[in-house]
Amino acid sequence: MTLETVELETAPNPTVSIIWMHGLGADGNDFVPIVRELDLSGLPGIRFVFPHAPEIPVTVNGFREMPAWYDVVVTEFGREEDEAGLRASQVSINELIEREKARGIAANKILIAGFSQGCAMTFQVGLRYPERLGGLLCLSGYVPIDSTLEAEASAANKDIPIYYGHGRGDQVIPITRAQRSLSLLQALGYNVEWHEYNMPHSVCGPQLDDISNFLKRVLN
Repeated sequence: MTLETVELETAPNPTVSIIWMHGLGADGNDFVPIVRELDLSGLPGIRFVFPHAPEIPVTVNGFREMPAWYDVVVTEFGREEDEAGLRASQVSINELIEREKARGIAANKILIAGFSQGCAMTFQVGLRYPERLGGLLCLSGYVPIDSTLEAEASAANKDIPIYYGHGRGDQVIPITRAQRSLSLLQALGYNVEWHEYNMPHSVCGPQLDDISNFLKRVLN
């Protein structure tokens, strides 16, 4: 099933695409306002693509249906993972990458971004995609299905630039969980730009400045 998306272009005929995934219970509109907060001066035209996750029953929320990239069975992230759901969403996001390529954007000018569950999907997709991508923006999340990453990692993206930011006061995904993911990525040789912020499970001004600087470094 092709995901529905919200799109925003910073200039006509963009040469860069950023596919940005929302968190649990939100939708593709959630991060649209963030674009206006980013300093994109001097950058080429960017097409921001914000997909809507499918609505599924979520176990930890009493099986209520809501937009989710995968089911959450327990709040201890990394245990009892919904591997089937993660991999199904991976296929759907791969389709969006293929669509951007068909629209004329080179794979190495396509970045994957996400917050919370969307961050988990960014790692799941970006580290396994067979062609070199432009970069990963990973906000307040963790590496899912981490036991298979080394075997499934794409050689093309072993040196992909990775921005990884997390709040010290995150009450949803503890920073210790993110630090475990960081240690795994570093042990596997990934180039991770790690940032910690005095914030809860959210986004803050200093983080937006760091994301802008990362994009300028990666895209120029």
